[in-house]
Amino acid sequence: MTATTTDTTQAPDTGPARDRPIRSAALVVNAKSRKGQALFKRACAAMSGLPYEVDAHAVENPEDLEPTVRRALAAKPDLLILGGGDGTISGLVDLMVGHDVILGVLPLGTANSFARTLGIPLTIEGAVEVIRTGAPRRIDLGMIDGDYFANCAAMGISPKIAETVPHGLKKILGRVGYLGWAAYQFMRFRPFTLIVGEGPDAVRMRVVEVRISNGPYHGGTELVDAAAVDSGEIVVQAVMGKMKRRLVQNWVASVFRHESRHEEVRDFRGKSMRVDTIPKLPISIDGEVLAKTPVTARIAAGIIQVMAPVTPPQA
Repeated sequence: MTATTTDTTQAPDTGPARDRPIRSAALVVNAKSRKGQALFKRACAAMSGLPYEVDAHAVENPEDLEPTVRRALAAKPDLLILGGGDGTISGLVDLMVGHDVILGVLPLGTANSFARTLGIPLTIEGAVEVIRTGAPRRIDLGMIDGDYFANCAAMGISPKIAETVPHGLKKILGRVGYLGWAAYQFMRFRPFTLIVGEGPDAVRMRVVEVRISNGPYHGGTELVDAAAVDSGEIVVQAVMGKMKRRLVQNWVASVFRHESRHEEVRDFRGKSMRVDTIPKLPISIDGEVLAKTPVTARIAAGIIQVMAPVTPPQA
């Protein structure tokens, strides 16, 4: 994720959503795996019928993603389509800020939380149909200090797993190996103290997880009901508790949309909030560990446009 030194506590005046026709597009797909290459070919085939040319790029080395997007933006396309998971989109969306370009989303990840928030179908063909028939929608981005993100940041067990998982474990042992490591880390995990705000008005509480959200979905599950990509506010949600089983109960209740998911959960909303923990903890931003407490969580209201369904599907 690209850092920026621009003060964006107040988002720039980005104006209304553009309504001029799209005449050019670029596609950048994170294709680091064999499956990624196959998905790239499938995406190109699905886009062959679009009424404009698409300059397509399959990027196998993740380190080449940012330079590829920069080159694509230099050509001033009307539409930039990013193919990958939530981490890929969050890691590249910084580069679009300040450009007169619409974001197109091709959900190729596991959770695809950002696409779910926007009502974009999770199939390649469905997502391309949104690119074909949808309309630009102006949305917010969240920020952790100077980094923009699309969907959700988290503190707790998720970044702990991501930060400590042995290199190559999932590749060698597959999903079973990864889940085994997750279970091992969960056994060692302990609740922590969250501090929201500064000075005498700061709120302290014992928690088992914290979500800093620009949208309601996290890990493919709708967890933060109060968050929306066009609300103009960032939401810090604390799952309160002194026992880690409280986190399991919250996740299960959220999966089944049970009312108990709201129990022992507290939301903080605002334009900007200082967030700290005791002890200091890593923060995963859309699945990538990229920060550590303390941080300032902000909203950059209406800062980019994204191609979205004209009428989002009903839940």
